[in-house]
Amino acid sequence: MDVSLLTWVITCVVILGLFVFDFFSHVRVPHEPTLRESGFWSAVYIGLALAFGGFVWWKWGGTFGGEYYAGFVTEKALSVDNLFVFVVIMTKFMVPRIYQQKVLLLGIVMALVMRGGFIAVGAAAIAAYSWVFYLFGAFLLLTAVKLLSESGEPVEHEREREGRIERFAKRFLRTTDTYDGDKLFTRIDGKKMATPLLMVLIVIGFTDVLFALDSIPAIYGLTQEPYLVFTANAFALMGLRQLYFLLGGLLDKLIYLSYGLSLILAFIGVKLVLHALHENTLSFINGGEHVAVPEISTPVSLAVIGGTLVVTTVASLVVSRRRARKLASTR
Repeated sequence: MDVSLLTWVITCVVILGLFVFDFFSHVRVPHEPTLRESGFWSAVYIGLALAFGGFVWWKWGGTFGGEYYAGFVTEKALSVDNLFVFVVIMTKFMVPRIYQQKVLLLGIVMALVMRGGFIAVGAAAIAAYSWVFYLFGAFLLLTAVKLLSESGEPVEHEREREGRIERFAKRFLRTTDTYDGDKLFTRIDGKKMATPLLMVLIVIGFTDVLFALDSIPAIYGLTQEPYLVFTANAFALMGLRQLYFLLGGLLDKLIYLSYGLSLILAFIGVKLVLHALHENTLSFINGGEHVAVPEISTPVSLAVIGGTLVVTTVASLVVSRRRARKLASTR
């Protein structure tokens, strides 16, 4: 896949422009978005992501178009899991809903910048050492097991993680527990203090670094093209703010989402290991020669990822509705 520097520059400028537009048109004036507003703009950003996939398909062919769509769907699914964490963070810091938009958008921009660094490092590592796919695959398999083990008490695990980040940040910042509108800093008795909103931003930013450790290896299991990895991440994060307000109380009904994500990460981990065996250069494995193993195609990846998300979502909503009815009948 040949992507020129000009294409990279134009893509980055367009993505930055969309975030700037989002800030000045929706976030600059604090307000709580309506369900209609959130739904409309969520659909717009998803439409843009799908249209970009069509552009990739037209420009570079169906193989790369399919890889982009597989990467986008995977990253979008993982970003929904991020939303659950965002809810926990907002609840812990008791952030007024009219100020949540600003901190979410800034946190998403921070996440994209930091993921850009991870993507660059991952691309360099893959180009230099083919055995990196073994590490990525093993890491995703371990992550899948860890996510599965934490599915029972996700809130407690997230609160422990956020508490450590908060304590670390407070070592270097003078903080106050009082909000001052949507300001990140305020002055109290002539001293510059960090408001809780800045602490929320820091926690969201560093939490997403941890999520990136899962998502970047996962998408490299679907495509080895840095351009597709970056754009799939960018479009998955874009519109995440609107999705946060759109889903709202629906998140706690997705009770099987973690199980579905665990299965997806494990599947991609196996795919990476198979690819690593196929490209093997390690002398202690088959004498440094490639191993004749089947590789999983992009259409199969799309089918498994999409099918898993559909099944876990439908099952979650059906079971949640039955539990709600049972609870209502016992009252």
